[in-house]
Amino acid sequence: MSTTQSAGADTLRHAPHRGLGLVLIAAAQFVVIMDTSIIGVALSDIARDVGFTSESLSWVFNAYVVAFGGLLLLGGRLSDLLGARGVFTIGWAVLLLGSLAAGAAGDAWVEIAARAVQGAGAALIAPAALSLLMALFGGTPQLPRAFAVYGAAAPIGGTAGVFLGGVLTEYIGWPWVFYITVPIAVVILALTPMAFPAGARSSGRVDLTGAFTGTAGLALTVYGIVRAPEAGWLSVEAIGALAAGLLLLGLFVARQTRAAQPLLRLGMLRLPNLAGANIAQLLLGAAWIPMWFFLNLYLQKSLGASAFAAGAALVPMTVLIVIGMTLVSPRLASTLTTRTMVVSGFALLGAGVAWLAFAPEDGVYVLHVLPASLVAASGMALAFVPSLSTAIASAPPDEAGVASGLVNTSYQIGSAVGLAVLTAVSAGASTSAADGYSAAFLGAAAIAAAGLLTALFTLRARRG
Repeated sequence: MSTTQSAGADTLRHAPHRGLGLVLIAAAQFVVIMDTSIIGVALSDIARDVGFTSESLSWVFNAYVVAFGGLLLLGGRLSDLLGARGVFTIGWAVLLLGSLAAGAAGDAWVEIAARAVQGAGAALIAPAALSLLMALFGGTPQLPRAFAVYGAAAPIGGTAGVFLGGVLTEYIGWPWVFYITVPIAVVILALTPMAFPAGARSSGRVDLTGAFTGTAGLALTVYGIVRAPEAGWLSVEAIGALAAGLLLLGLFVARQTRAAQPLLRLGMLRLPNLAGANIAQLLLGAAWIPMWFFLNLYLQKSLGASAFAAGAALVPMTVLIVIGMTLVSPRLASTLTTRTMVVSGFALLGAGVAWLAFAPEDGVYVLHVLPASLVAASGMALAFVPSLSTAIASAPPDEAGVASGLVNTSYQIGSAVGLAVLTAVSAGASTSAADGYSAAFLGAAAIAAAGLLTALFTLRARRG
């Protein structure tokens, strides 16, 4: 870490408004996740008013995920080079503009493009927020609690999105599922200079070739994965996108071995715990997001709950995650090793999701859903924070932005891959919806088991 960068980090650690900074960082995670879930209830109204076909409607969701996942590494590198506060500010401005355009769109392609702009803004915000968190709290006793608050913001954002989507669509109109982000962005843009003193910039430059091949490769790979369940895994579109994406990712890796200032220094992946923690985050996303998605479907389609009631049914799970991440996990971190916490978390997550697989089609919420979902939520709360913090803390301070982008990419790519694969598993399991949900839950449990084994053999035992 250079002297200038050290001075910048010290400035942030002694900033007078660190509490406000943590609120803004948590708000960033909240909004980034909320923007993925808030549109679910509004999709039918958007399709009617904007002119989507049933085949293209999924891209209101997918455009955000593809842009977000594809640009995270670039966002992390820019955060290191330009300063995390500057990239954080730019990201919120881009997200604000995308939200305005998405709410005002009168054409399907404009809506898709606006959602991609929102995803690009989120890809700048997410790694910058984690870099700011490390700059504010790195090396202090408050760091575990800060990570816990950041981690808890994600499930709150997901559940709040379901609630807000239903309320806004029913009582105000679907454009407000996008416009709701605008006032939040305005407030955060106004408070950012107060919460985060200007950090130091690096004298490096962006590897444009690496940025293109890495971003395009990730975007095409994610596109192929999320498109395959609809178009067919053997379709020309899916195979072509996956082949092109993997080819570009291969070129990206080759470029990173030769570039003087690579977008991702591949030697980082040999750092103790960094690769293992990123794999753990990828598998957490691949197990948790499909579980949440199919549980929502089960509540609505099998148990007959409304969208709002289904959101209410997820509240106990969200509350337990918040308590677990903010109160329990930081206390356990002082006595248990990272490996023990992550392995135990995957075990509980897998057990809870496997339990859900045996819920009958005419099940009872308090018997077949609530206890299983709470077991799964306790596992997520136990595994998420230590694997996230380890993925960031294992990198050198001057590569915190890249490490943040990498771990965000791992989780988002895991989420997209897991959801696409388990959607295909669910669709092919049986003509019965209950059988399809059961197959998806068992698949998520198998992913959690893979995460347990990965954490057991790749993470070093350490406390804190």
